[in-house]
Amino acid sequence: MPRPIVASISISALQHNLAVARAHAPGARVWGVLKANGYGHGLERAMRGFAAADGLALIEPDYAVRLRELGWTKPILLLEGFFEADDLPVLAQHDIQFAVHCEEQIAQLEAFTAAASLHAHLKMNSGMNRLGFKPEAYRAAYARLQKIPSVASITLMTHFANADDAGNLLLPLAEQVRRFQAGSEGLDGPRSLCNSAADLMHAELANDNDWVRPGVMLYGGTPGGGSAADFGLRAAMTLESRIIGVQQVPAGEAIGYGSRFVADKPMKIGVVACGYADGYPRHAPNGTPVLVDGVKTGTVGRVSMDMLTVDLTHIPGADVGSQVELWGSRLPIDEVAYAAGTIGYELMCALAPRVAVREVD
Repeated sequence: MPRPIVASISISALQHNLAVARAHAPGARVWGVLKANGYGHGLERAMRGFAAADGLALIEPDYAVRLRELGWTKPILLLEGFFEADDLPVLAQHDIQFAVHCEEQIAQLEAFTAAASLHAHLKMNSGMNRLGFKPEAYRAAYARLQKIPSVASITLMTHFANADDAGNLLLPLAEQVRRFQAGSEGLDGPRSLCNSAADLMHAELANDNDWVRPGVMLYGGTPGGGSAADFGLRAAMTLESRIIGVQQVPAGEAIGYGSRFVADKPMKIGVVACGYADGYPRHAPNGTPVLVDGVKTGTVGRVSMDMLTVDLTHIPGADVGSQVELWGSRLPIDEVAYAAGTIGYELMCALAPRVAVREVD
């Protein structure tokens, strides 16, 4: 018999969230971002959930090839580009597009002499300072790409650091837009700027460019600026388990490793079959929200490898076998993440291979 923990993935929720992304940017085409194994939801499930997308974007070249093997015929984009010159024949063979963000990649493209029709997405570093050419170097990089016979098209791309905080004092959104526009002025090619936050909160940008690249919103998480419910998003992943043990703990007794939680009154404690080896955050503090039989309660004590403990004192009917929702359709993943000092993205991506996964609807 398997452990009672299971992650349910809703294909219809993925489809719904993609429709929300498109509705916010009706004038743009949509890349469905499914890096990190579809944000932990599964590559094939995400592909089917985003069947209506105009293209799929990720970072793993082997997964990009896998999408072709699974039957995806529309565009595929590698958001970090290629990593070795030897990748180029494979990308050409499978018609996989890629970002170009550094001089080394351009040099490898210049040395690639095979007949091919490659589609490059030239990335500008407009202030995030991860990947890309600075605005003052962007035009020269574009000119070099233009001269490469195998490069059939160039898309102009950047990535926003603070689309959920447009007035950020260190890097306002408007400043990144200004830098992008100045660095790309007069250059031909489609524009690709908007992530989930920009898609949801800055329609003027999303509709003024050719592509949007929604990520976490497609899975029912919020990129900031409001809750998932505020944006009309649905949770695509629900993580559930059961109570597998109950303890009556008197006042003054401690619970769990390190004895960091001490009962200040007699308490009824439930043991849940879920721990950090399943992807639950070990650093989750006391009071991290959990639903038991539909009633909200909180964690107590330290999260163990295979178990965590919750307060059942105010849920008299709860017992061994009671249903537990760790996050999902009734308990937003972002609420759990914020309580644990992290973000919903991390919880999705951390789902462990040992957790059983089932599709719903």
